[in-house]
Amino acid sequence: MKSTVYIESSVISYLASRPSRDVVIAGRQAISHDWWENHRHRFELRISILVEEEISRGDPVAAKLRNDRVVNIPSLSISDEATKIAELLLSQNAVPKGSEEDALHIGIAAAQGADYLLTWNFKHINNAETKVAITQLVESCGYKCPQLCSPEELGGISDD
Repeated sequence: MKSTVYIESSVISYLASRPSRDVVIAGRQAISHDWWENHRHRFELRISILVEEEISRGDPVAAKLRNDRVVNIPSLSISDEATKIAELLLSQNAVPKGSEEDALHIGIAAAQGADYLLTWNFKHINNAETKVAITQLVESCGYKCPQLCSPEELGGISDD
C-alpha cells in the first residue's frame, strides 16, 4: 500500500510558475519538478477543496496552469475534525493567528490520515521551531500528525 501525500498549494505553485531568476525560487522549482516527475508515482496524492481555492486565485492563465496540474488528484473535504484541529493549532499559537489556511491544511491532512504533508511553506507549516508543537497538538486530538516536509525531503533530487 502506498503512503498518502497531501500536496499543499505552494508545491503546485512552484510546479506551474514561470522559471525564476531568483536562485532560491529557481532551486525550489527544479526540486518540485524533479519530485513531480520522478517521485510522485510512489505515493497516493491528495489535495483539498482549500488547495483548489488557493490555486484558483490570481491571474486566470496562471490559475489554469495550476489547476491543470491537479485535475486527476482526489480532493479532500474540510471536515469538522479538520476545523477543530486547525482551531487548536491557532489557539495554542503553534500556527500564528492570521495563518488560518495554513492551520487548516494541517488539520485536513491529519483528519484524513495523510502520511505526509508536502509544502514549501517553511514559515508556518514545515518549520523546525513549531513542528514539535504541531505534532503534539494534532496527536492530542487523537490523530497521527502527517510528516511535514518539502519535496526535497521526500525523495530528494534524482541522479539522472
